Amino acid sequence: MDPLATDAAIRVMKKGGNAIDAAVAAGLTLGVVNGYNSGIGGGCFIVARLADGQVITINGRETAPAKAHRDMYLRAGKADTRLSQHGPLASGVPGALAAYARLAKAHGKLPLRFHLETAATVAEEGFAIPAAYAGRIRATARGLKRFPASKALLLKPDGSPKSTGDLLKQPDLARTYRAIAQKGTGWFYGGPFASKTEVWMKKNGGILAARDFADYKTTSPPPVRTTYRGHTILGMQPPSSGGVHVAQILNILEHFDLAKMDSKSADFYHVITEAMKLAFADRAHWLGDPAFAKVPRGLVDKAYAKKLAARIRMNRATPVKTHGTPPRSTDHLYGKHTTHFSCADGEGNWVAITATVNTSFGSKVIIPGTGVIMNNEMDDFSIAPGVPNAFGLIGAEANAVAPGKRPLSSMSPTIVLKDGKPILAVGAAGGPTIITQTLLAIIHTVDFGRPLKEALAQPHFHHQWVPDQIRIEKKVGEKVFAELRLRGHTLKVYDRMGATQAVGLRDGKFEAAHDPRLKGKAVAY
Repeated sequence: MDPLATDAAIRVMKKGGNAIDAAVAAGLTLGVVNGYNSGIGGGCFIVARLADGQVITINGRETAPAKAHRDMYLRAGKADTRLSQHGPLASGVPGALAAYARLAKAHGKLPLRFHLETAATVAEEGFAIPAAYAGRIRATARGLKRFPASKALLLKPDGSPKSTGDLLKQPDLARTYRAIAQKGTGWFYGGPFASKTEVWMKKNGGILAARDFADYKTTSPPPVRTTYRGHTILGMQPPSSGGVHVAQILNILEHFDLAKMDSKSADFYHVITEAMKLAFADRAHWLGDPAFAKVPRGLVDKAYAKKLAARIRMNRATPVKTHGTPPRSTDHLYGKHTTHFSCADGEGNWVAITATVNTSFGSKVIIPGTGVIMNNEMDDFSIAPGVPNAFGLIGAEANAVAPGKRPLSSMSPTIVLKDGKPILAVGAAGGPTIITQTLLAIIHTVDFGRPLKEALAQPHFHHQWVPDQIRIEKKVGEKVFAELRLRGHTLKVYDRMGATQAVGLRDGKFEAAHDPRLKGKAVAY
């Protein structure tokens, strides 16, 4: 997590706040110092296990505007992904602020306004742009130039990107945070912010309206639960695909003794990849917002996982032509770029939050006068059958655009219990690799007993069914690559990919780990 956000969380704990307060403080501060990944213009999922043993979830995923429709991105009969990824038609109704407010009010010790005011001060005083932030500005400068408020904040007067070390002050965002602190979240949802957004959208061809903000509601579905080698795994229900598919892949892998495999062997990478493929094929067909689509609970059924596991051959890659059919797929259903942060405290409160505006700087739109970077989560819908989104994921009718619907997400905040007590809160950033990174962190801690820092340093790899390739980090090595190719796998090698964050409990002591692939800060306070 960004050091400034970590510091905000620690300050809150020192003032008597709990893990819930720390998480909210971190989330709001990340919206200032890590705005290319998350912020109040985006959404989030929250999974928490409270000191009294209660498990709660908050679904702060964005919703499609009331005027949205399934063919809104078709031009001359073809899907135009530029419209779902950039500009006025790309944004859903943001849910992060509503989720943070609900969490703080119900389970925190400090008022939301305290966290908002603290984050506003950071926005007002500014911070030196880190190298990673500068890199995101460079990579998206062309899109940012299209929108005056974005250009004014993130580019220099000559149009070049702001650089590493430049001071970034966000006075408009500071004023927005302070207005919400003083007047409540209604200022954002249905008040002045919503009105300003509607005015800008109408002028620029968008459909997001003030009424959409006023109608926004978070939900709190029961968590997805499964067991894995004596542990309980808690995740988010759809429209998070992470909770379902982390559970599904773990259920498949229970039929293989991973601990007896060398975690640096081709067998290890092969069997996990094969399980990933089967789950992602199901994701493409079945997953969507359960308020609109029939999402089978049988995807996490142990018997179904056993059938899928039986399809895996250790000596070769097995083609996965289509999705499976879980038991009771028509009647046993779920009820109607990114950053992750986890917090825990001595009272027994644990919280895992994954938040995002989707791709870097979301839609690239900052609503003038507000400093709020708007998401491009509409691209997480299946904008047309078989058309991949920005992350190469495809979807079916279950994830088609509809008014008020929440797009499918890979965000996977997860809590692991042992003997009924939390031992791990984990999640990740990195598009669809969020699911597989979260999975790997659990495997390396549960199956191999690794300390968190060591677990998070292990190689990342990912298979999402389509395209049929393993994305894998270079450090795995040529020996394993050669063996995987012999088994029929196609590889795409990366220097590094993704970022996982976690807190854990080991031998009675807290652990906190930040992914070594990125600069950041994790503290066991």
